[in-house]
Amino acid sequence: MKLIYRIALRLSLLLLPLLALWAALFYYTMIDEINDEADDALDDYSELIIVRMLSGRELPALNNGSNNSYSIVPVNEAYVETHPRIHYRDAEVYIPEKEETEPARILTTLFQDRDGHFYKLTVATPTFEKGDLFRAILYWIIFLYLLLLLTVLGSTVWVFHRTLRPLYALLQWLDEYTPGQKNAAVPADTTIPEFHRLCIAAQQAANRTEELFERQKQFIGNASHELQTPLAILGNRLEWLLDNGNPSEEQLGELIKMQRTLSHVVRLNRTLLLLTKIENGQFPESTDIDIAGIVQEQLPFYEEIYASRGIVCTTRLAGPLEVRMNESLATILVTNLLKNAYVHTSEEGHVEVVIQGRRFEVRNDGSEPLDADHIFDRFYQGKKKEGSTGLGLALVSAVGRYYGLRVAYRFVEGRHCFTVVWP
Repeated sequence: MKLIYRIALRLSLLLLPLLALWAALFYYTMIDEINDEADDALDDYSELIIVRMLSGRELPALNNGSNNSYSIVPVNEAYVETHPRIHYRDAEVYIPEKEETEPARILTTLFQDRDGHFYKLTVATPTFEKGDLFRAILYWIIFLYLLLLLTVLGSTVWVFHRTLRPLYALLQWLDEYTPGQKNAAVPADTTIPEFHRLCIAAQQAANRTEELFERQKQFIGNASHELQTPLAILGNRLEWLLDNGNPSEEQLGELIKMQRTLSHVVRLNRTLLLLTKIENGQFPESTDIDIAGIVQEQLPFYEEIYASRGIVCTTRLAGPLEVRMNESLATILVTNLLKNAYVHTSEEGHVEVVIQGRRFEVRNDGSEPLDADHIFDRFYQGKKKEGSTGLGLALVSAVGRYYGLRVAYRFVEGRHCFTVVWP
């Protein structure tokens, strides 16, 4: 979830309890204020009745057609001692004229006349239905919450989107950044100090990455180049020992092993040097190449080399695949995918080569999927195979990056599928 939407979601969740608390405080404050006004009216009305009764004057009518009424009941001293002198409460009062009950605020007060008799005066005054008020407040609070939610979320998303625009531009730049390639400059069109510092830090990190990447390429290229001569000398001396040294049978076996290991090192060195040249862009010449033609040219060599393993290879070439690229790199791309398929296919297995449209695909039998996230990394090998340097697919990936091709791996129905798609 994006930062903006996460903040908006948390704001909406925070607004809910805050508005609920505000609604509760508003409701009880309103009820308290209304009760206070009603209690003041009841105090005045009860005081009027008590004064008239004690002075012997005419009392107000008991019922004037509304729920504004009163009653006076004699009580004994024991009742007075066990009940409060003044008590307020809410209740429903029956109105005979309306034949229904209405909400009322009721005051009960105890008083004594000059003769020492005690009376309980109950005074009721009209009030409102608190349940209706509660529902009305609840409905309006829900409406207010939704209105505020939409307003706050919309404003938040708009403000954050504009404020975080430099951050999104930087994230997009980081997604598109590739070490060793021609990358655009870090977007620094912002007046916000924090984002400006972040852009400067990203540029500095990119510069360090480029520097280390160049040093790595230079080291690998120089090391591979410098190793060519001593490796060639070692190979010649081993051949001389095999031809002229008269070694014993045991020594001969060891020399052959040494020669085999040296050949592997030579191939590894040449491949590393080739990778460095590709990454340095040292293959500028491009011509129109037919990938299907390269497949038909190279495939018989691999069928002959691996004939003893009984691997069956079928081709489905829908037609020529004309591309414009360096002929050597096109051959490297095709041969490394073919060799990878043959090397990692078990005996009596099946290899299939497919060309359809702008897609070139090589499939081979397999028992379990490989790590798709690392399959094109240098020296990665799912299972170590003799004759494999672990750099073949890295070469394919390097050629793909050089020409902007889409190189992918997937495991489908017990088969490894390597696909190259030209734009």
